Amino acid sequence: MARAGLTTARLTQAGAELADEVGFDEVTVSALARRFDVKVASLYSHVRNSEDLRTRIALLALEEMADRAADALAGRAGKDALTAFAGVYRDYAREHPGRYAAAQLRLDPETAAASAGVRHATMTRAILRGYDLTEPDQTHAVRLLGSVFHGYVSLELAGGFSHSAPDSEESWNRILDALDTLLRDWPAT
Repeated sequence: MARAGLTTARLTQAGAELADEVGFDEVTVSALARRFDVKVASLYSHVRNSEDLRTRIALLALEEMADRAADALAGRAGKDALTAFAGVYRDYAREHPGRYAAAQLRLDPETAAASAGVRHATMTRAILRGYDLTEPDQTHAVRLLGSVFHGYVSLELAGGFSHSAPDSEESWNRILDALDTLLRDWPAT
């Protein structure tokens, strides 16, 4: 019988917290069992294995970020929307580095299609409609924004910008200005 109080949702949340503390790569069913001081076998009625746990954490992270992004984008357009959207990713990664790493987990196509990742893509495309981009340029721009946001955040989290001036906040703002200019002046294909 499963230990009272253990649920899939509680284990997923605890796994997400563990990811933020020790890194997403260190999250396993065994590590979670140690956290709850239970035998590993007692968790298998809630999660199939470490891969299932990690997928659940990834889905939780995508959902949390999508909710934050939706709140941040409400009533915004153009550069204001772009800046708010980018800020959500950066702030989330700073607050929850393990969960942010989880959100990068490659999901199988069916799981990905049912995840909040779809909401992220929809919101990104909504921002880009403000820049009057059509296909295939819109898809190129979605990929550009994802690459820039993730690349910058990953380098910043790894300490890549902490050893030189100017401050990384100044660079972040300049990059967002440059993206806004590029999107407004996107070359026609």
